[in-house]
Amino acid sequence: MGAAMRRIHVGNALSAFGLGFTVPYLYVYVAQVRGLGAMTAGLVLAVFAVAALVVLPFAGRAIVRRGPLPVLLVALVTAALGALSLGIASSAAAVLVSASLLGAGQAVMQPALATMIVDCSSAETRSRAFAMQFFLQNLGLGVGGLIGGHLVDTTSAASFTLLFAIEAAMFLLLVVVMTTVRMPHAPRIGDTPPAAGRSSWKQLLGNRAMVQLCVLGFVLFFACYGQFESGLSAYGVEAAGISTSALGTALAANTLMIVVAQFAVLRFVERRRRSRVIAAVGLIWAVAWVVAGYAGLGHGSQEMATAAFVSTYALFGLGEAMLSPTVAPLVADLAPEGMAGQYNSAFALVKQLALAVGPAVGGPLGASLHAPYIVAFLVFSLGITVLAVRLGRQLTEVQDQPWLGKSRVVARGGAAVSADV
Repeated sequence: MGAAMRRIHVGNALSAFGLGFTVPYLYVYVAQVRGLGAMTAGLVLAVFAVAALVVLPFAGRAIVRRGPLPVLLVALVTAALGALSLGIASSAAAVLVSASLLGAGQAVMQPALATMIVDCSSAETRSRAFAMQFFLQNLGLGVGGLIGGHLVDTTSAASFTLLFAIEAAMFLLLVVVMTTVRMPHAPRIGDTPPAAGRSSWKQLLGNRAMVQLCVLGFVLFFACYGQFESGLSAYGVEAAGISTSALGTALAANTLMIVVAQFAVLRFVERRRRSRVIAAVGLIWAVAWVVAGYAGLGHGSQEMATAAFVSTYALFGLGEAMLSPTVAPLVADLAPEGMAGQYNSAFALVKQLALAVGPAVGGPLGASLHAPYIVAFLVFSLGITVLAVRLGRQLTEVQDQPWLGKSRVVARGGAAVSADV
């Protein structure tokens, strides 16, 4: 791991650590501490999604033209301003404007950091690099949330101001760290001949494998991440009688599974077809939904229901650990030379859409229609397996099995793609 990659991983950990301080407590802060009500708190969460959807289409183009580092620095400063202003905002308008700044900056960080990882890695090291990124993100979120939980006091607005100030400080510290990164030269749109100047979005949509991967990504994030804090938690409370402390234990089990299993799983997936690994995740998550069904619809004891519910989150964590070294490197390897930033931003946009739609659909369904909720998401998980198998037919041998291309010189910024993709 080179010096640039080490700094990028430190950046990932710092950004996740800062977000962990505030994300779990945002709803309580707006609705109760500032006294702005549940409606405003819900709007704040929606603003995060809307801001991401607005800026991500432009972020990809900016990364391609200017490089990921300048875009990341702008995003970090924007997020720091949003966090600071959110910590002192007392009116609904001020809170919403602050949330839009924080949401926009946070959204752009993801594809910018992912593109920096692509530019500093090769096809052989990329899976391990993205696995490390996912590991550090979860570790940072968990540690940040744990420390933030001990600092916060729902009777004191000043304690929340401190949390947001710490979050802003992490972003600004990350600015300092990132300015020391010396990125290798990676091809940009400006480096290519004028003949290559057709619309990058049109080029992306013409890549059948990338379009199929985006569809698959939407289902992945909709059926898993989009349910953690909405549909699945509502189902657990309403159908399985899960207490809030048990829900916290389930979330901790998810993080613990990722942290403990990530590199053991990496050894397993590195030598297997990416499409088959994703298909296996669909089957694991199908089992997770069956276990969740037992927790809420079975007739066992409360202890058995709680154990089954915690196991559901752990199984989701296992699937996430398998996806982290698989999906993000595949996005990079599908990107033509110099277009990794555009492809990363497009996939981040799909992720945000799924995270916006998932809670809106899963929340009401999980709270009231328990059996249909389990059946629907069991079907979605099996659909992941089907979509992954279909995607495998669109991939070249090297894209699906990157270790076959070890002797090939891979251009930094995105692997070469065969003409039929």
